Amino acid sequence: MTTHEYDVAIVGAGTSGCYAAATIANAGLDAVIIERKDAEEAGHIACGDALKGADKFPSAIPKSKIEPAFTNTGVDHGRFEIPSHDTVLEIPVPGELAVIDRLKYGKLLIEGAEEAGAELHYDTVVNDVKQTEDGQVTGVVGKRKGDPVEYDAEVIIDGAGALSLLQDKADFEDATFDTNVRYSQFCSAYREIVEVDEEVEWDDALVFKPTERAAGYLWYFPRTSTEINAGLGFQMNEEPMQMIDDLKDDLRDREEFENAEVTDKLGAALPTRRTYDSAVAPGYMAVGDAAAHVNPTTGGGIAGAAYAGQYAAEQAIEAIDAGDVSEEALWHYNERVMEHFGARYAGLDVYNILSTAVDVDDLMGLLAALPGRKLAEALYDGKTSMGPLLAARTAINSFGYWRQILDFYKVKQVAEQVIDHYERYPSSPDALEAWQRQRDELMETVYDVTGAEPKY
Repeated sequence: MTTHEYDVAIVGAGTSGCYAAATIANAGLDAVIIERKDAEEAGHIACGDALKGADKFPSAIPKSKIEPAFTNTGVDHGRFEIPSHDTVLEIPVPGELAVIDRLKYGKLLIEGAEEAGAELHYDTVVNDVKQTEDGQVTGVVGKRKGDPVEYDAEVIIDGAGALSLLQDKADFEDATFDTNVRYSQFCSAYREIVEVDEEVEWDDALVFKPTERAAGYLWYFPRTSTEINAGLGFQMNEEPMQMIDDLKDDLRDREEFENAEVTDKLGAALPTRRTYDSAVAPGYMAVGDAAAHVNPTTGGGIAGAAYAGQYAAEQAIEAIDAGDVSEEALWHYNERVMEHFGARYAGLDVYNILSTAVDVDDLMGLLAALPGRKLAEALYDGKTSMGPLLAARTAINSFGYWRQILDFYKVKQVAEQVIDHYERYPSSPDALEAWQRQRDELMETVYDVTGAEPKY
């Protein structure tokens, strides 16, 4: 068996993995990205291609490096189509938006990591982790081009995606690493790249449309005015092929897709849950989809993954320099994630929980009744407010959905309480258990208010 030694080994050449590797290499440490795909296929990842926060990326890979993959920077709002109420909601989306060519973006990320000094090992499938008797992760084992190989490192960064195999193989019994993870907290996503003859009228918008079940939605994101990323996401407890038929039926019914050509098809799993309570263990950190760094209401996660990669790498550098890669030495990574987006995603997860417990027609009626800007705040920030005049106007426009509106505001209040609790995330692993108990008490209120089955 061939053994390689590095300061840090990163599993997965996705967004978080590449930013982590570039950050490590820029600091003068040895970094390797272990990627299961070959050089030609690496970077080809199922994605909606919509990038929120396009103006905010870590500097380890300069923004100028990835900008050539930004194919549509003219998108500035969401368009929610609600056929059951003959309504289209135009909803502003905060922050800079772009739609990207995900394959080109993936290739440029890999180039950026290599230019920073990281090594790329393609065709390498990781199938196990190495740990000491006291639980410290010291490496990974796999096959490279069919031959046995192992990687020894001071720190392993897991960027292997949703439901990472590494987390199944590692023993986290004595660590704080979040193991409260199951399939029902994830969705399957499927997308097609569709080329149309005529320019679409909505090339400045991200288009969303409900499926026949509340647990899924369709999207149409314009890479250009004639190249559309058409896809859907659905909770793991739904029948996948039945849901994909919803997309195909909708494509057939839309005039703009007449005579369209499908140029690519791809699917993947995606977390639609709160960020992991802790994504660290001795010698080990998880980033991106592998730690649920995804907005659970929209599925967006590119910018968050980039920063998670940077935060994990910076903490690894500090720990290696101090000669201490214990859980406590890596803990500040958790704090930075929670401060940046983890608390907000925990609040947004409350709305995701609500969607599993309401009738789809009631949910669409509720969406149609809410002011667009306030709905945008709920979907992207987790918090929103409404003055008396606007509340009265909403009540008038929402006759027949007052009960749902009342329920929404109850959910809003508890979502904000969850965010406030996450903003008090503990500064050491010793305080995590007490913090979790308080959070779980809040979640009981969430289930009571939404009527949903427990998610965790």
